[in-house]
This record gives sequence, C-alpha cells and structure tokens, in this order.
Amino acid sequence: MIIILKKTAKVEEINELTKRLTDKGVIVSPVVGETMTILGLVGDTSKVSMDTIQQHHIVERVLKVQEPYKKANRKFHPDDTVVEIDGQRIGNGYFGVIAGPCSVEGEEQIISIAQRAKAAGANFLRGGAFKPRTSPYSFQGLELEGLRLLKLAKEATGLPIVTELMSTKFVDEFEADVDLIQIGARNMQNFDLLKEVGKTKTPVLLKRGLSATYEEWLMSAEYIMSEGNENVILCERGIRTFETETRNTLDIQAVPVIQKLSHLPIVIDPSHAGGSAYLVPSMSKSAVMSGANGLMIEIHHDPENAWSDGQQCLNPNEFEELMVVVKQLIAIEGKHLDAVK
Repeated sequence: MIIILKKTAKVEEINELTKRLTDKGVIVSPVVGETMTILGLVGDTSKVSMDTIQQHHIVERVLKVQEPYKKANRKFHPDDTVVEIDGQRIGNGYFGVIAGPCSVEGEEQIISIAQRAKAAGANFLRGGAFKPRTSPYSFQGLELEGLRLLKLAKEATGLPIVTELMSTKFVDEFEADVDLIQIGARNMQNFDLLKEVGKTKTPVLLKRGLSATYEEWLMSAEYIMSEGNENVILCERGIRTFETETRNTLDIQAVPVIQKLSHLPIVIDPSHAGGSAYLVPSMSKSAVMSGANGLMIEIHHDPENAWSDGQQCLNPNEFEELMVVVKQLIAIEGKHLDAVK
C-alpha cells in the first residue's frame, strides 16, 4: 500500500500518522521526493483500512500495490535512485562505464588494462576473480589471488572494483575489498546469497537470469533490499531465446520497461549479450540511446589468447574508439560520466 501525502503535511503530522500505522503491525517506509512525499507500507496491510486512511486530513490518496516487489517499485520511490560507489555515481543523470577483462590473469595484465580503460574514460574496473563456467574443466579464476590483483590495479588507477561473488563463503572478503559486488545471471535466484549481500553496505550489481522475467528479476532485487541494502543496480546481459547465431539476445527494451517499473539504475552488458566482439559497438551505442544508466564492456590486451571469453572482448584500441562515440551519445542523452582522479 502507498499513501501519498499532501504538500502541506507537517513533520509532526506525518510522524503521528506513521505511528498509527506501525501500531497496526506494518512497516512504514517514508520517501521524500522532489514533488511528493509518500509512505510505503509493507507487511499485512489487511489490518489497515484504505477508506479510513483516505479520510486523514494530510492524505492526498491511497494506492494498493499489486506487484509483489515493494522496495524496488517506482510507486514506492518515484525519484530515480543514484547509487554511489567509492566516489562514482550511477543512476538518474550519472552514467557508468565498467570495463576490464573477463578473467584476472596476472598483475601486469590487470594493471595495464585498467590503465588503458581509465585513459579511455571508463570509471569502473571489472575483472573476474571467481569464474562461473559451464564446464567444470574450464578455468575457474584465480579466486582470492585475483581479488588481490584487482586491489593492486585499483591502487594504480583509482578505479573502483567490480567483480562477481559466487558463494556466501567469501562475503566478508568482498565486503572489505570490493566496491561493487556483482551477482551473476546464474545466481540471480540464489536467495541465500542475495540475502547475505543484502546484509552488507556494499552496492550490488544484479545481473538478469538467462530466462528471467522482469518481475522475477525485480523480486531478486527485493531480496537484497529487504535485508537493508538498497544500493542495487540492475544489469541486462542478454536472455536465452530460440536464436543460435548469437550467444544471447540483448533485450534492449528492458531499459524503458525497468525504468517504468522501478527506480533502480539499469546498465547493459553488450559483451555477454552477443558473445562476439563485433556486436559490442552497435549494442553499446543502442544501450546509451535507450536511456540506460551505464555499460559493462569486456576488454583484453590480447583477446585471441585470453583465458576466458576472448571472442567477446574488445582490445584497448577498439575500446578507445568506441568510447569517443559513447561519450558523445552520453552528452546527447543529457547524462554525465564521472571521471576518476
């Protein structure tokens, strides 16, 4: 349930109404926006009479929310959320470019790629330390050693670290050392993992599952937010369809749909969506013009010899060329790309 208050409502009147509602056993989340103030009610709202609340002198109107997700719902939070990550911002008018290799392979590799990414305009460094692979015989990542190397790359460039967490076993290490925790497509509905990252204060990048609906995706965000961590960024990385020419199908319409349903930022991962480097530039430009809040692009200094997913990586020169155009499109869209000092 959502209670929209009149602009004339005073703080003491809002507090009094909030107490009346919490006494009935519901959780009340006040949201003060630019144009309105609302009270979002979560819990057993059957104990709250809509008619009675509607008659309260500070109430403009009362809405019943049908969607199962509440905290991620735009109705509960009319203004776009801006997520701050170690001095950088994503959401509303702030655009994020996350770039780096699929896998961390060594100190020289990750630092040199980070330097090239930053020089081209990226403001986040991605790198896989723990790798979810379809085959158990494929390279699984350097794990904690990879995380250590990512920290060295951050020390060299200042770029905030984005990397994937696969297990609750390493939540403490990620909370201490990672700036944006990525939850991959395969773990989108790993609810135990979602609840654990929800207990941290570290922002979370939540990738859409291979066959997940928008509602399922937002419900996964709800798991994180319900534990107290509301710094969630959604990532569209392509969905599984009948087409086999590309790795996945990039659902570009996810951007306007999610922005209609939710206040959370949404970024696009064109690398995993198409699975081929030649698709990345056009899909990146499409993502910016669709209104997305960011891009996640894989780059590697030697894609042909990358330890994983080299076929979808741009080399640093290709990334630099793409960023020239991306920056122009970001400006056309009226968004701002924070520079890392």
